[in-house]
Amino acid sequence: MLNKFVCVSAIATLAASALPGPVPAQQGANVSGAYWCEPEPSPCPWPGQTMSITQAGPALDLNNQDGSFADAKLTSDITISGGPPWNAIGVVLPDHSIQWSNGTLWRKQ
Repeated sequence: MLNKFVCVSAIATLAASALPGPVPAQQGANVSGAYWCEPEPSPCPWPGQTMSITQAGPALDLNNQDGSFADAKLTSDITISGGPPWNAIGVVLPDHSIQWSNGTLWRKQ
């Protein structure tokens, strides 16, 4: 799992360093929608596998099927910082799925 976290962190760092200076999240980035948590290689830490994201600008709400939620922030067009209890960094992939630093993948439905 540590290797997966290092890999996701490295991807996020490389993506951010390729751009000159700090880059605020653009208004066009849209990650809202329904997701399915794929427990590979780590199990989904929240109950259930159906997740959703609602978005207001860079502010995000991460929700699971049982009603638990976490605040998050879109830090660029490809990175998400999830707060407690999620506590993970996400990288938005070209297919609109999100690879999380906790080893799970949220596939957009």
